[in-house]
Amino acid sequence: MEQAQEYLREIQSIFKRELTADEAAKIITAYNLAQSSHQGQMRASGEPFFEHPKEVGRILAKFNMDVDTIASGLLHDVCEDCGVPIDVIREKFGNDVARIVDGVTKISNLKLNEKLSKADTKSIEKIETLRKMLLAMSTDLRVIIVKLSDRLHNMRTLAYTSHAQQTSKAQETLKIYAPIAHRLGIHTIKAELEDLSFFYLYPDSYNELKVRVDNKLSDRQKSIEEYSNLLNAELTKHNITAKVYGRSKHIYSIWDKMVRKGKSFDEIYDFIALRIITENQNQCYASLGIVHSLWPPIPGRIKDYIATPKLNGYKSLHTTVITNKGEPLEIQIRDWQMHQEAEYGLAAHWAYKMGVGHEKIKFLQNLMELHKDIAQSAFDLNEIESELDTAETFVFTPHGEIIHLPKDATPIDFAYAIHTDVGNHFAGSKINGKIVPISHKLQNGDVVEIIINRNFQGPSMDWLKYARSARTKSKIKKYYRQKNEQLLIEQGKDKFREIAKKLGFSIEDVLLKLKESAFYLKFNIKNDEDLYAKLSLDDVNYVTIKNYVIGTEDKKQSSIKSKSSSSKPTVLIQGMDGVESYYAKCCMPVPGDEIIGVLSRRGIGIHRKNCKIIRDVSDEKVVKVSWNSYDSYIFTATLNIEMKSKEVMNSIRSVITAERASIEMYEMERQLNSLMTKMRVKVNNVEHLTRVIQKISEVNGVSGVRRS
Repeated sequence: MEQAQEYLREIQSIFKRELTADEAAKIITAYNLAQSSHQGQMRASGEPFFEHPKEVGRILAKFNMDVDTIASGLLHDVCEDCGVPIDVIREKFGNDVARIVDGVTKISNLKLNEKLSKADTKSIEKIETLRKMLLAMSTDLRVIIVKLSDRLHNMRTLAYTSHAQQTSKAQETLKIYAPIAHRLGIHTIKAELEDLSFFYLYPDSYNELKVRVDNKLSDRQKSIEEYSNLLNAELTKHNITAKVYGRSKHIYSIWDKMVRKGKSFDEIYDFIALRIITENQNQCYASLGIVHSLWPPIPGRIKDYIATPKLNGYKSLHTTVITNKGEPLEIQIRDWQMHQEAEYGLAAHWAYKMGVGHEKIKFLQNLMELHKDIAQSAFDLNEIESELDTAETFVFTPHGEIIHLPKDATPIDFAYAIHTDVGNHFAGSKINGKIVPISHKLQNGDVVEIIINRNFQGPSMDWLKYARSARTKSKIKKYYRQKNEQLLIEQGKDKFREIAKKLGFSIEDVLLKLKESAFYLKFNIKNDEDLYAKLSLDDVNYVTIKNYVIGTEDKKQSSIKSKSSSSKPTVLIQGMDGVESYYAKCCMPVPGDEIIGVLSRRGIGIHRKNCKIIRDVSDEKVVKVSWNSYDSYIFTATLNIEMKSKEVMNSIRSVITAERASIEMYEMERQLNSLMTKMRVKVNNVEHLTRVIQKISEVNGVSGVRRS
């Protein structure tokens, strides 16, 4: 009991606050359960195994994690190594701790080093798949934080294992865990994991480089102190309260830059930098001006990650200057909150310490999964949520192969993903060793085994309601059609006869009208029998046929409203009625633009005629469209503006307001001697947009403006 109390006092001292009675009780209970569960177990170092979870808990406390996470760190091995049921964890500590411990256990059971050795280690795709899978399996980001802390302590004590284990763990850490720490913005873990991995994989290179770095640091220590003192004095003179100190790149990042860019050690001049930490964001920009008043900046080396943060949320100002001694010096400027997030990550510091809700955490996790190198501020929340809707499910074959499937996929999707023949002879499935129905929704990390029956007659059309993948549905329909061609044609004929009767035409007249309106071409129908079969399979239906027949009969265009809202103008679409349309975000058409319609799963996408995305689209997917009236509607267009400085933005705002337009959002990126600004503006039509562009181009300090 005394040991547990001592550990509690240690955690409290790291937190620098007194824990509540409930928090303290949870730590004590977790400590005692973990200690008793690991009783008698030893590590390779010869110390009791329990020292490992104790240290994981300490690491988590240093990251300001909540008590549930620290308790999970203490308990993270008790299910896997000691056989403690997860229900016991849930009963004693609640759902959150149970979910975290269960998640860490599942990741440990993946044996990623084996999967990594089986994969082509040069295949970036396969390695990225493993990283994505870990994040996808972690419905709570704290699972990954605990796992990274677990790996960090294991790497710190790797010296006591065999050479083969050292190499294997170091490779796994460098390829999987360090990049995940980077993606979550946890620099302190990323840097140490990379350096430890580098040491075990390339000990000679590591030791040689460390000696050179230490010598260089020793040589430049006096200069760094002089620069720091000069900056401190200048900042104080301008009433800016800040901390200034020197920092060096970690060993692996220097080596990686040398290898990646083919540079010698002497050509790496930014491995030592000064860091300025201010009280707020405004002081960051003021400090940048003071730095440039002392030393001239190197063109192209000024980066504003505050206005446009990195993908993992990193915020800071970076500049490289030439000092009075003629040597290059990198300087980073940030406030204290930015510094905390840079060191400990958005996940560990911002999401949990500041009490952000579960939905925001989910948003953050999926945001980090996006692979577009653009600023967070450029994202619209609806676009993010749309991206989340297309989330994948990662499952395994019994042999450990990873299979990607759509969200909520079922065993039949898995069967067809393995092979068409496996799907066609599907007779049942086992998930994690248990038989489940065809309707069962697969979860991340499931091990799926398909039971096949070669004597089975083939898929049933009923399977379509359980399939989530379009590929699965297509294969089921194809097989069923091949086996039942004549039956489908006869059933389709009966359906078609009813449709003709409902429309008030003869069968022959309806067929003629469909052919005249290019219906067969649009739906890839070869002949009348193909039409009947597709009708039987619901690939075409009464509504689509009616739209074409009535459209041909009326000999006129029908008007439909945009799917988005009644606040948008109507678009006239040749020969169709009741079909959903939407304005394509890739080119953002504005009334007055030449437009074209393209058939898609969502309906008809309205694009500008010069849109690059539709350059190679087939003619059969193209629909003739035109604008209806649009006097009182608002549209969004994207402009790329090159300007000399941020101050120019005030003049641009004034011009846009004067022209009765408005700014929806903008983002800036420093490029050599100018700022590139991507801006979304709201306008009425193309004439209005042309006028706005002309006025912006006349602003003093604007070098160029063009529409995206």
